[in-house]
Amino acid sequence: MTETTPDKFSERLNQARERIEKACQRAGRSPDTVKILAASKAQPPEAIREAADCGLCVFGENRIQEARQKIPLCPAQIEWHLIGHLQTNKVRDAVRLFQTIHSVDSQKLLAAIDAAGELNGRIMTVFLEVNVSGEGSKFGLAPDSVPETLAYANTLKRVEVAGLMTIPPAAKNPEEARPFFRKLRLARDKWREQSGYALDELSMGMSHDFETAVEEGATWVRLGTVLFGKRELKINE
Repeated sequence: MTETTPDKFSERLNQARERIEKACQRAGRSPDTVKILAASKAQPPEAIREAADCGLCVFGENRIQEARQKIPLCPAQIEWHLIGHLQTNKVRDAVRLFQTIHSVDSQKLLAAIDAAGELNGRIMTVFLEVNVSGEGSKFGLAPDSVPETLAYANTLKRVEVAGLMTIPPAAKNPEEARPFFRKLRLARDKWREQSGYALDELSMGMSHDFETAVEEGATWVRLGTVLFGKRELKINE
C-alpha cells in the first residue's frame, strides 16, 4: 500500500489509526481491540516526547543500553515494553526498566525473569516469542515447545504470560506475512484450551505489514517507521 508520508507526527499517527480502523472493519473487529506500540528504537527523546504529546503512552525499545540512556529523559507516564531479543545476563536491567517483555524465547529466560521479579518485588508481564516460520536466523520458541513452556511458566510466581509474539519472514508484499500471522492465531486458540492461559494478546505486525496482522487478530502492532520516519539516533551497545 503506497502512502504519502505526512510531515507532522500527529498526521502520521492519525493516518496509522485510520489504516488500523479500516483493517478492523474488513475483519469485523472493533478498533478498540488493537493497541499501538510505538517502536522507538534509535529515536531521540525529543521525538518520543512529541509522540507522547500526541497521546501515545506505550513505547517499545529493542536494546537495554539504549533504553537505559533514553528512559530517564522521557516523560514519566510512558509505559515501556522490550521488543528486542533479551539475553539472560541483562534480565535484571530489563525487569527494572520495562513493564512488559515481548521476546521471551526460552524456559531459561523465564526463570531468570522470575528471579529478577522476586528481587524487585514485581510480577512481570511477558509474551512468548514464537518462531512460526522456523527460520534459523530468527529467535523464538519452536511451536512444538510452546505447550511445555506455558506449563513451566505456570509454576513461576513472578511471571504472567499475557500472549504471544511473532515476526514473519521479511517480504515486500505484506500478504506474504498473512499465513504466519494466521498460523500463530490458530495455534494460540489451541494452546489456550490446553494450558488454561487466556493468551488474549497477540503482538504481531510492524510498519510494513500491520494491516494484515490486524486482519489476522493482532492486538498489539509495533509501529516504528510509519510513525517516526527514518531512524535518527545511534547508540552503540
